[in-house]
Amino acid sequence: MTQTFWHDYDWQLIHAPAQSPTMHMALDDVLTTEVSEGRRKPTLRVWEWASSAVVIGRFQSLRNEVDSTAAVRHGIEVVRRISGGGAMFIEPGNTITYSIYAPISMVEGMSIPQAYQLMDTWVIDALAVLGIRASYQPLNDITSPDGKIAGAAQARRGKAVLHHVTMAYDIDSSKMLDVLRIGREKLSDKGTISAAKRVDPLRSQTGLSRETIIERMIETFRLKYRLTEDQLTPDELDRARKLAVDKFASEAWTNVLP
Repeated sequence: MTQTFWHDYDWQLIHAPAQSPTMHMALDDVLTTEVSEGRRKPTLRVWEWASSAVVIGRFQSLRNEVDSTAAVRHGIEVVRRISGGGAMFIEPGNTITYSIYAPISMVEGMSIPQAYQLMDTWVIDALAVLGIRASYQPLNDITSPDGKIAGAAQARRGKAVLHHVTMAYDIDSSKMLDVLRIGREKLSDKGTISAAKRVDPLRSQTGLSRETIIERMIETFRLKYRLTEDQLTPDELDRARKLAVDKFASEAWTNVLP
């Protein structure tokens, strides 16, 4: 397989209205398959969240990562995605999430860290436009001198690679630590007062609105690689709705690693 590059493709943009956490998991599943099968052009999808969630990685133990009692108390849904990586704490107004569905030929011959770095280059450039000195930190973080900004995850399926990133615009650190067990463990020797310093949100670093940051991110991608406005097809939506119910809302999937 010959390696391909960003400029080889006519990239599509999907920025749809807010979806439920299970629907977002299903859309990643469906759109990765669509790009793999050649029915969809390579796509950048910017997510809008309808409700709060904890998203755990495909290979994580649910009980090791999440305090389910606390999640219920805060009204936070727990979902499992198709990619690896760590747990992400999501609140609609405090989070910026996007997915890239790309031909696998773009990461041909690359190690996993190299593939992450490649897929993160454009957003690091976008953050630079916003005045943030961001960099890729192996394996799957984007950081700045002030702290971690984002975490990424990948999955490969057929002829496509899925790369998605969750960025902290703002964060309720006390609620996050109440729900995520891993956060407590990492902070146990530092004290709760240090919690907010582990992730330094984009709001504090830029002073800009979430919407403005998203607009500038999209514009950076458009200027670098071209980007055509697109939308989800009726078939993609139908398949995702079915998967959201049958797979991603099921206890069997969420508890596949209890």
